[in-house]
Amino acid sequence: MTKRYWNITLEEMMEAGVHFGHGTRKWNPRMAPYISAKRKGIHITNLTRTARFLSEACDLVFDAASRGKQFLIVGTKNKAADSVAQAAIRARCHYVNKKWLGGMLTNWYTTETRLHKFRDLRTEQKTGRLNRLPKRDAAMLKRQLSHLETYLGGIKYMAGLPDIVIIVDQQEEYTALRECITLGIPTICLIDTNCDPDLADISIPANDDAIASIRLILNKLVFAICEGRSSYIPNS
Repeated sequence: MTKRYWNITLEEMMEAGVHFGHGTRKWNPRMAPYISAKRKGIHITNLTRTARFLSEACDLVFDAASRGKQFLIVGTKNKAADSVAQAAIRARCHYVNKKWLGGMLTNWYTTETRLHKFRDLRTEQKTGRLNRLPKRDAAMLKRQLSHLETYLGGIKYMAGLPDIVIIVDQQEEYTALRECITLGIPTICLIDTNCDPDLADISIPANDDAIASIRLILNKLVFAICEGRSSYIPNS
């Protein structure tokens, strides 16, 4: 794997509030090695370890992107949703930022069926066919299309299971993480002080509540993916 320097500084992480964890009463003891101090009832994350694991994650996604692998970014809570969509679109990744539908990966056949229906309805809307239907039928199909767009819009071009899944907030997206573990899909998780660092393949200890923290971590990963994609040469 190609090693690169990703310019991850302690200063920018502190400025983004990456180091602020949860209250000391709300923590997972397994996170002890990643916590450097307690301040005013809040755990402080060891940013040196954050930088190390973030760098490892950047190396991993760079290498995967340079080999044409596909990524899925998951983050459905309100504070993460917009950042997840923006990061994914920038890196040409698939994403889920509204709600994780149980079985989205482990029951891929059903997801694929929904995606086919979604694409068919989008085509019918673009060609104007929906508007030629009786009003009641058209309204029902438009509601169905809107629902599919909300929950599957970020994966509408996903043709199969992703090669790597990036998860923002392990606790919030636990169902998605368990599906990845079941299927053996490598995961990169942004974890706060209330998480289990042993579940993901690479766990990045960081504040999962601050928008600036989420955006910084995603931006580093997206930059690495984009760099990797730029060196990808498809098989002829």
